[in-house]
Amino acid sequence: MPVYNYYYELPVYKVCREFRKKVSAVVKSHFPKEENYLLKSQLLDASRSVTANIAEGFGRYHYQENIQFCRQARGSLDESHEHLVTAYDDKYITKEVLSEFNKQ
Repeated sequence: MPVYNYYYELPVYKVCREFRKKVSAVVKSHFPKEENYLLKSQLLDASRSVTANIAEGFGRYHYQENIQFCRQARGSLDESHEHLVTAYDDKYITKEVLSEFNKQ
């Protein structure tokens, strides 16, 4: 089993980082200005929380604490997905964009 010295070496962190970057790009290019402090802000916060919780859990050095932060990261990922569904329902993103996120 591999040993990781830094959270940013974790495969799950790398995937979630790409997710966060993709969310940020989509939000900046697809969301209207009136959503700046509403859905846009919530989606950016939730997607950033995924990688932040992975990093914080890694830094705790205690197995049970790490598990709790991984659970919070998973919750933030689900929250991000719900915000993307809302963006689709409000016609800010297309079905294809939502499908891309679902695949990832």
